[in-house]
Amino acid sequence: MSDQRDHYDVLGVKRGASPEEIRNAHRSLARKYHPDMNKSDDAAERFNEVQLAYDVLSDTEKRAQYDRFGHAGPNTPPSGAGGGGNWQDLSPDDFESIFGDSFGRRGRSAGGGGSGFGGFGGFGGFGGGEPRGGPTKGRDIEHELEVGFAASVFGGMETIRMGSPDGEPVSIDVRIPPGVQSGSTLRVRGKGLAGSHGGPQGDLLLQVKVGRHPWFTRDGLDLSVMVPVTIVEAALGGEVTVPLMKGTATLRIPPGVRSGAKLRLKGKGIVDTKEKAGDLYAVLEIVAPKADDLAEDDRETLASIGERLPNPRSLVAWAGEIPND
Repeated sequence: MSDQRDHYDVLGVKRGASPEEIRNAHRSLARKYHPDMNKSDDAAERFNEVQLAYDVLSDTEKRAQYDRFGHAGPNTPPSGAGGGGNWQDLSPDDFESIFGDSFGRRGRSAGGGGSGFGGFGGFGGFGGGEPRGGPTKGRDIEHELEVGFAASVFGGMETIRMGSPDGEPVSIDVRIPPGVQSGSTLRVRGKGLAGSHGGPQGDLLLQVKVGRHPWFTRDGLDLSVMVPVTIVEAALGGEVTVPLMKGTATLRIPPGVRSGAKLRLKGKGIVDTKEKAGDLYAVLEIVAPKADDLAEDDRETLASIGERLPNPRSLVAWAGEIPND
């Protein structure tokens, strides 16, 4: 391998360089020549050269043999052999050493082979299992996206900020479809890792987490809301106004309703992208009046009514277990 450059020259360090100087030189040059950041024709070749030099000089035994025998050393792998010099075999630990924490840790690379580097995860093209020479699509990235409750119902746009290969944050606009639920995955095409050898860019996969609402809860496309009613409304029935996510609706309460009853307003829930509508469930809560809200004659009237009403506790199973005093 007479045409092979000296490993020290490749890294730009002296022959007596310390391990720290070698690591720093490797980190700087690997960032400079990584094919996903450097689009020049010889970037991959230069990166492989840097990786091979670091593979040898960062290992005490290999470095000693190289200092003694040069490229002909018995344990020094030739360029392109299985000694770790190819950029497609760059490990996640090597990646973190080169690029540090500039990508955060919130995202992770989807598709295996190198994960855990947030924002843009890792770099497409390393992992060892991809075909070399032909166009290869970049890896997909997974990222969590918290969506407001209203946006999950009506849809809208969300802007997310993520890391990028050059360490600078980038903003990506994401369309939120109406009816999206927690656990859904939104795909943003072409916002993943760069492809190799002219292959297309991967996709961004957003794992949706829907925020809470102060009044409403949801189950699929159905919404539920708690509706307080008076003892008179519960006993005699009537009509009350209930909130919707947009506007209000009139709810008819049947006479004799019990606390906890769920009354359905058909089609008043969430409408998804397929025009399928869920329902709204009004969960009734009977609210007794406070003593201060009752006049003396009101209390007398209620007491008189109470004497004529059946005892509701006589209908429950445990009533017969209580001894009569």
